[in-house]
Amino acid sequence: MRRLFVVLGLLLAVSFAYAVPPSAPTPWKELVDQTMPLLGHRNWILIVDSAYPLQSSTGVETIETDADQLDVVRYVLGSINHSIHVRPVITMDAELPFVRDDDAPGASTYREEIGDLLHGYAVGSLPHEKVIANIDEASRQFHVLVLKTRMAIPYTSVFIRLDCKYWSAEAEMRLRSRMAAAQKPASKPNR
Repeated sequence: MRRLFVVLGLLLAVSFAYAVPPSAPTPWKELVDQTMPLLGHRNWILIVDSAYPLQSSTGVETIETDADQLDVVRYVLGSINHSIHVRPVITMDAELPFVRDDDAPGASTYREEIGDLLHGYAVGSLPHEKVIANIDEASRQFHVLVLKTRMAIPYTSVFIRLDCKYWSAEAEMRLRSRMAAAQKPASKPNR
């Protein structure tokens, strides 16, 4: 009888140990999926190399993905493209075309691969410090999600500013023009 209780006790202990799995950290893909519906125009998603600095602005959230940069770019763009509310406005560092393989092995291969991945998107470029200044300013009011990758080539970050998918810049200009026209004072009649 005593053996029976010992065996039952061990079985219960083992079943409890496996019944409550340890809580695992949220993977970066789940975070992107959870955050995407909350993000809107003027928010940013940055897919950055491993040396990108941890920014101290309260609007900046940094996540270490421990993933390949091209995989992260591909996933984030897929998530944006499947959303109903935002579209990507992509900027890359103006320095990247000038990074040579003898200084940063793999730079030319990366340029080809990111060029293929971003084919069909309008991609702007700005000097790195200017992009960082734009993001710093935006983070004072808007959320910036930074996804750090294993990339070890400088000036390879992909900066995505989100814009409204269902309202174009042209529609906004037409709206503002109509509003301005409606606010002009009526001409006074001649007496």
